[in-house]
Amino acid sequence: MAGRRALGRRFGWLWAAFAVSSYGTGLGFGAFPLIAVLVLHSGPAQVAALAAVGRAVGAVVAVPLGPWVEFRRKRPVMMAMDLTRFAALMSIPAAYALGRLSFAQLLVVSVVVAAADIAFRAAGGAYLKALVPREDLLVANSRFESTTWTATMVGPPLGGAAIGLFGPVTTLAANAVSYVLSALGIRAIGGTEPRPARAGAPRLRPRDLLEGWRHILTHPVLRPLFLNTIAVNGLIMASEPLLAVLLLDHFGFAPWQYGLVFAVPCVGGLIGSRLAHRLVARFGQHKVMLTAGTVRACWPLGLAFVQPGVPGIVLVIAVQFGLVTCCGLFNPVLATYRLDHIDPNRLARTLAAWSISGNAAIAALTALWGLLAAVTGPRTAIAVAGVLLLATPLLLARHENAPQDKLRAGAQEAIDRV
Repeated sequence: MAGRRALGRRFGWLWAAFAVSSYGTGLGFGAFPLIAVLVLHSGPAQVAALAAVGRAVGAVVAVPLGPWVEFRRKRPVMMAMDLTRFAALMSIPAAYALGRLSFAQLLVVSVVVAAADIAFRAAGGAYLKALVPREDLLVANSRFESTTWTATMVGPPLGGAAIGLFGPVTTLAANAVSYVLSALGIRAIGGTEPRPARAGAPRLRPRDLLEGWRHILTHPVLRPLFLNTIAVNGLIMASEPLLAVLLLDHFGFAPWQYGLVFAVPCVGGLIGSRLAHRLVARFGQHKVMLTAGTVRACWPLGLAFVQPGVPGIVLVIAVQFGLVTCCGLFNPVLATYRLDHIDPNRLARTLAAWSISGNAAIAALTALWGLLAAVTGPRTAIAVAGVLLLATPLLLARHENAPQDKLRAGAQEAIDRV
């Protein structure tokens, strides 16, 4: 943070907690399918099921967590979810050491971790809005986004080296420990947090479970962003395993080459996240999201034209760099815009509903695109996803529904704080 004005000691601890867990996640990237293949000798169907079922069932399990988080202090919830993820992940190295690891355990752990991720994000978003002044939210979200892309760039190569040196469950153990460190960082934030008051019935009601979705789908600003985000993320993630099959199996890319084509473009995420506050100050949040969201959808179709050898490596890096730069710009602006427009009394439930829908959509589309690839081949399935992505900007609102003067002023003031 040299040369920049900090957002305060408490935000510094929150950012440190986020950073350590992000780097742990980066180190553990791809650990589940790797363990399934190398340790349990699982086939493609099981690996695909592991990717889809964990997200889908985790999303279902997380449905009651949104309203549960809403009416509790957010910091204790975040620490509890960190420790839950630690316990779940550490059960895998323990079972491996005892020779008792099974595919069923991988499935259960993936479900628990997915549900805890959703609850943590819901609590974290609500806590950030209470912790940071409104005019600094974009700066805070941009820093989180930069950290995410840095961890994604550095973590997987280091994780691959660690697995080669110390064994297949090493990075999963490191990821688990990162959650303990994250919980300690959140605890160090200190300060008091009032318990949210609950109006109406003291117990969880069925309508509370749906309140987040009702708020999104009846809101003229949130609804198009929600539909666009669900469609874009689902189609991009559904293509990811197919691209892995195409590069590693059909074209014979070495593992280091595969890691390279996804690590190098993460520099674009850093660039996009660093530009976000400056572009918003000049053009406004809505225009930046509309432009970045439109350009973002144009890149993935290029992956359908990948070829073997160096030209293929260059093409994938170029396409991924463009996509990741747009995502790095779009994501923090979306996160800030969303916090600005969600009713504070429904914040945790709405963020949980958003995450649940995203996870469920990714799981469903991953399974569907796996079937499509089995019938048409991975290249055709990737092309279909790319063509559909070209239509997703139509889901974005073309006009702003909220005054932009205060938003631009806040973003302009925030420039000097980064």
